[in-house]
Amino acid sequence: MSQETQYYTCKYCFESFIPKRRRVQKYCSNTCRNKAYHARKTATTTGETLPGKLENQLAVPTPIKQTVNTADITNAAIGTLTVNALSNLLTKEENKPASKKDLVEILKALKGRYHIIKNGEPLADGKKPYYDIVKQELVYLYPFQALTT
Repeated sequence: MSQETQYYTCKYCFESFIPKRRRVQKYCSNTCRNKAYHARKTATTTGETLPGKLENQLAVPTPIKQTVNTADITNAAIGTLTVNALSNLLTKEENKPASKKDLVEILKALKGRYHIIKNGEPLADGKKPYYDIVKQELVYLYPFQALTT
């Protein structure tokens, strides 16, 4: 007499399994048995029917299709502009970061050793007053001298 293997279907996960006990098994494992018990227990407290509860647990969530909404983009842009405007108004001038224009002006001003003193009177021979950064003193030079050194 050959013995046929009989497969059962788990009443919780609906997988087929070979029973490990002599009597008829409803569940494939203790885990499924416990989950089914908890599903029955919560179904009685919430008033939901059991098959729906089990189907909800087994249902694969459908992916949510995300779309770009112009209202969301507009709200994000308005929020960003508002934050930038408020931070610009509430930040003191000395605490604001230097702009590229400010840095270029500083570099142009510090490009040489000599810096012209605009309100100083030139000498009779045409020499103009300059401030020497290295020596930290006033010197009189011809304009072409200040550019070459």
